[in-house]
Amino acid sequence: MIYCKVIYLLIFTAFISVSCKGQIKTENLQKIVSLQADDSTSKRGPVTIVRNIIQDKKGNLWIASWKGVFKYDGKIFTNVTKDVSAARFFSVLEDRNGNFWFGSIGSGVYCYDGKSFKNFTTKDGLLNNGVTCIYEDKAGDIWFGVSGGASRYDGKSFRNYIIEGYTMREDHSGKVFADRRPYEVNAIMEDKTGKFWIATRGCTFVYNGNDYNIVIPSAKPLENVRSVIEDQKGRIWLGGQEGLWRYQNNSFANFTTTFVGCIYEDSRGNIWTGSGNDITRQWTLSRYSEKSLSGRGATTPKVMATAKAVFGILEAHDGTMWFSTFKGVHRLDGKKVTYADQEAVEKLPFGLN
Repeated sequence: MIYCKVIYLLIFTAFISVSCKGQIKTENLQKIVSLQADDSTSKRGPVTIVRNIIQDKKGNLWIASWKGVFKYDGKIFTNVTKDVSAARFFSVLEDRNGNFWFGSIGSGVYCYDGKSFKNFTTKDGLLNNGVTCIYEDKAGDIWFGVSGGASRYDGKSFRNYIIEGYTMREDHSGKVFADRRPYEVNAIMEDKTGKFWIATRGCTFVYNGNDYNIVIPSAKPLENVRSVIEDQKGRIWLGGQEGLWRYQNNSFANFTTTFVGCIYEDSRGNIWTGSGNDITRQWTLSRYSEKSLSGRGATTPKVMATAKAVFGILEAHDGTMWFSTFKGVHRLDGKKVTYADQEAVEKLPFGLN
């Protein structure tokens, strides 16, 4: 068993590359489901909770929502999972091989190669079927943040890491969780030095391939972190229940104590956050300018808009900003906020300031 230690600078060992076409080491081979020619398409985006949005190498947007995963080509929204699963989707990733991974709550993870799907669940070694985040590391392994810990897939089999309060360990017994567990993993990120930052509903851990170390910025561990990123200058940003924190030169700086649900760095080095009250869903979309972040002290952000919960932020290739929210997808183009559902603009939960 590997125990927690309170240290920060760690060294990571490389992993094996991944492809969703690899064979898993179980007797339960995946059922392949092909898309039908009459898939649901519309000019309207999902009018529901959207947890994650990404842009692929070809410029298409992929939207993980509670009504399915949608692909947006700039004109039409296509629900690619309509005939595959009725699950709520929380996360989406395009890996280096061009495969797409969709994380669901209750139905595991789906790998989509553009033609067919493979579904991975606890029967195949996934730690839990509630997949809250997906991340591809530098070696090409795919990490899944799940209820109770994390799973790492190398294209052949899963390695699972279980959270037990203030400890995290790799499990070699083959244990999986059928029910919802404490300490869901909200975000996983590998920094430039090879350390993994694993943000959970409990502690935040730093992992070097051997040891798991609790992040303690002040007098106590940083808990319930929802988002963690590394910016262009190598600074680590963490946002959650205890506000927005930055880790730089072995020290932490706190920017706000307001709940922060998501963090994003745009191409100009500005830091965007979605913050507010996680219970009432009254949130604020803010932007910290790159220039203002050069110092160590607190910086006041520019409020861009108010919203009904901001779960994800994306800068598209054309420079427009997209946001996944409690009520669908929004786009900020210059000073104008528009809704993905163009027929319901008047019902926007956004208010531009």
